[in-house]
Amino acid sequence: MSRQVAVADVGGTHARFALAEIDGGRVLSLSQPVKLQTSDHASFQLAWEEFGRREQIELPDELALSFAGPVGGEVLKLTNNPWVIRPSLMKERLGVERFTIVNDFGAVGYAVATLPDEDFRHVCGPDRPLPDEGVTSIVGPGTGLGVAALLRKRDHYEVIETEGGHVDFAPLDNLEDQVLTHLRRNFRRVSIERLVSGRGLWNIYDALATLEGRDTEFHDEKELWTAALGNADSLANAALDRFCLTLGAVAGDMALAQGANSVVIAGGLGFRLVDHLPRSGFSDRFIAKGRFERRMDDMPVKVITYPEPGLYGAAAAFAKEFG
Repeated sequence: MSRQVAVADVGGTHARFALAEIDGGRVLSLSQPVKLQTSDHASFQLAWEEFGRREQIELPDELALSFAGPVGGEVLKLTNNPWVIRPSLMKERLGVERFTIVNDFGAVGYAVATLPDEDFRHVCGPDRPLPDEGVTSIVGPGTGLGVAALLRKRDHYEVIETEGGHVDFAPLDNLEDQVLTHLRRNFRRVSIERLVSGRGLWNIYDALATLEGRDTEFHDEKELWTAALGNADSLANAALDRFCLTLGAVAGDMALAQGANSVVIAGGLGFRLVDHLPRSGFSDRFIAKGRFERRMDDMPVKVITYPEPGLYGAAAAFAKEFG
């Protein structure tokens, strides 16, 4: 018999809540999410109570939580949010009897494992569904750069959370050599997250402006992304082109490192770039891996298009653990 569980996806800026219907280890449905500003609430408990007020129901005593920070230990601290969560006090403060907590990008991995084919858009490689067995590399540019691996076996799957977004950036041409030199003036160590993330486009744009001897035209990342995606500024266009090239190289590197046979691009920026990536330089850089070019060219690459993969994935993680 199906049952209802509460689901939360907590990040640095927003906390999203929903109700999921699960049965037999599967997510049957997810309600319309309630999106709250974390800055409007002093704690997760207060945001949870606000969610209950908006739904006008007594919330379920089971909770699936996706959390933007390290998972494990007695106190969980968000990376960009002053909230702390103490798992040992869940029952006392929230009234939940059973819960599961997964890292925010781990939740995306569970979504990739369980969503149907229609929730993915083809980018490059063979236009076929994700394989039923083997490793799928998941790369998600957003506020940062999330990286995970999904290992599918014949009768089960496992999601492997990683910190792959923090490996070193490797320039692949003379222009990227100059971008790296520029970024080293501001960062002691330049990881791929410094280029492949929301802030990464700004870092690339700033470096290119310096190389061109031009002043920057935009005041924040939002303006820059709007101009770049709208083809409204030549320097912003150049920065976006370089962003897509780098994302392609990084996604290919992760696939090789993880022994993958498919790749999924996730994250808020992946969704925004869904129409742009197939006509960018992403594919060329993804494939350009020397002796492994034939292997890379035979690997399906897709963008996840489900609007709330963090919520859905948290619910899927709970369903996998508790049925």
